[in-house]
Amino acid sequence: MRRYGIIGTGAIGGYYGGRLQQAGYDVHFLTRSDYPALQTQGLRVDSVFGDFVLPQVQAYDNAADMPPCDVVVVALKATQNHYLAQILPPLLGENTTLVLLQNGLGVEPELAAQFPSTTILGGLCFVCAQKVGPGHIRHLDYEAIALAQYGPHYAPQGITPILEAIATDFAAAGIEIHAKPHLMQSRWEKLVWNIPYNGLSVVLNAQTDQLMANPATRALVEDLMAEVAQGAAACGCEITPAIITKMLAHTEAMTPYLTSMKLDYDRQQPLELEAIVGNPLRFAQSGGAILPKITMLHQQLQFLNTANLRN
Repeated sequence: MRRYGIIGTGAIGGYYGGRLQQAGYDVHFLTRSDYPALQTQGLRVDSVFGDFVLPQVQAYDNAADMPPCDVVVVALKATQNHYLAQILPPLLGENTTLVLLQNGLGVEPELAAQFPSTTILGGLCFVCAQKVGPGHIRHLDYEAIALAQYGPHYAPQGITPILEAIATDFAAAGIEIHAKPHLMQSRWEKLVWNIPYNGLSVVLNAQTDQLMANPATRALVEDLMAEVAQGAAACGCEITPAIITKMLAHTEAMTPYLTSMKLDYDRQQPLELEAIVGNPLRFAQSGGAILPKITMLHQQLQFLNTANLRN
């Protein structure tokens, strides 16, 4: 049975790491602010699929104290990735696999350059979850992960043995998991949701149901999704009308939700602006795409992010 390290015990790391431990896997959690709570009261998850408490978890506030792990799950915000050069080395054994459960595009090449001999998987989480207190996660809806292996320049790697093995572990923990052959394709599919809803939630101070209920903003969401499809095509990926229809239907059906970018904005924390909007925009532009509405959204978010961090 593989040993898992969870880097970041917020909504994503706490939920998926908690599910893995609940299923009997050896899980080690790296955390900062939640360390005292995890040490004294464990991890609590209030989930739409059934609440659970892990009274004892293996928690650390220093990566140097953690054992090497077979799989290291990075569940930090992409804005914190500059810490990984110091965090990861103590955890990496000869055959360790990194799993990046992060939004956006362009995060894997940076890590591949730092750790060239390490296998890297990218995971796209289709989940509504929030950290509501120290060591306390609230899971509201969905939980699926699309998981694919990274190759140089995002070349498709197919369903590799390590990808299949880790997907099997997540499935054994009761997590809906989809092993995918092409990471860039999967990342663009997630961007169909992330670019319009994360961006507009900040610019318009709205949650998902409000964006869907107003005809003007619903139309704007669809226009942005169409531009994401153009950007994907410029990178050799295909976003079909069925993918867009599915994203709209899921959003209409989900519990009213404040996106992760909106929550970061309200907390006056740096936005995952470049990973979610800036990097995809640059990838698309390098392929010849012209995306005026995403460009304007990026510019608006740059202004708001800068002003918000100054306050």
